[in-house]
Amino acid sequence: MGEIRRLQIGNVTLENNLILAPMAGVTDLPFRLLCKEQGAGLLCMEMVSAKAILYKNRNTEELLTIDKRENPVSLQLFGSDPDIMSEIAKQIEDRPFDILDINMGCPVPKVVNNGDGSALMKNPKLAGEIIEKTARAIKKPVTVKIRKGFDEEHVNAVEMAHIAQESGAAAVAVHGRTRSQFYSGKADWDIIRQVKEAVSIPVIGNGDILTAADVIAMQKQTGCDGFMIARGAEGNPWIFAQILHYFKTGEELPKPTFEEVTQMLLRHARMQLEFKGEYTGIREIRKHAAWYTSGYRNSSKLRGRINEVETYEQLEALFQEVCHFPIGRL
Repeated sequence: MGEIRRLQIGNVTLENNLILAPMAGVTDLPFRLLCKEQGAGLLCMEMVSAKAILYKNRNTEELLTIDKRENPVSLQLFGSDPDIMSEIAKQIEDRPFDILDINMGCPVPKVVNNGDGSALMKNPKLAGEIIEKTARAIKKPVTVKIRKGFDEEHVNAVEMAHIAQESGAAAVAVHGRTRSQFYSGKADWDIIRQVKEAVSIPVIGNGDILTAADVIAMQKQTGCDGFMIARGAEGNPWIFAQILHYFKTGEELPKPTFEEVTQMLLRHARMQLEFKGEYTGIREIRKHAAWYTSGYRNSSKLRGRINEVETYEQLEALFQEVCHFPIGRL
């Protein structure tokens, strides 16, 4: 049976080892707070470019915003210049995050073509320099997120995890897909097992965790120390409460009712608009709404209409129309 337990990363103790993965365009402040309420042991922020902070890009401030209700929280930097990465880590260290994570897994072309993200899987020597300089520059624990390898011909997660450990990383998260797979196909959990057997720092497994049964299966197969949940949390912040409940009681919580989903979605929308303003907030909540409503009756028709809403009032009115229950303000 898998194990939900406290997890120590450097000098940071997590209440449990269920971790919200860093996802660009998803794990912003409002969503993280909802996952925290549902029991996530660690929240990972959206990745931020070290260069963007260096050049004082105005969009980065929003990405760096942390609410004191969130801790422990992990801030994720990406970049491929060891001096810039370590300098920026030092510059932002007094912000209220607990762990600094270095992204060596992002598969997006514009990141990879810059030599950042999973491109670093192709350059272990440079990856080691980045980790070492950054870990030396700050007192907070530094962790690293990697993939299985760049492609099937270059599977080097074990080598990268070794380098991370030797360079001062306090933990490593392993996504069981190669860069060339992006998010398709099945995650290879065996590579997580190989990494776990090769290093002594905590290893966090990532890829295809959608239920408590997946946590049990991943731990059985890999022996990993923590479980990083990505797409399983999209439109489903309840996943943390569901898994915790299962481990506590042996019973599965029922899927949230459409009424519960509606209340959560509208609350998420209000938080999003408060944080990002109406124009951006309403556009961003549309994709969350598609995830929240997926799998419920008439959801594809509903998603089409959600994509047309321009204001919170229109969103609420739409759900008032399709729901046969009063929508209260939670």
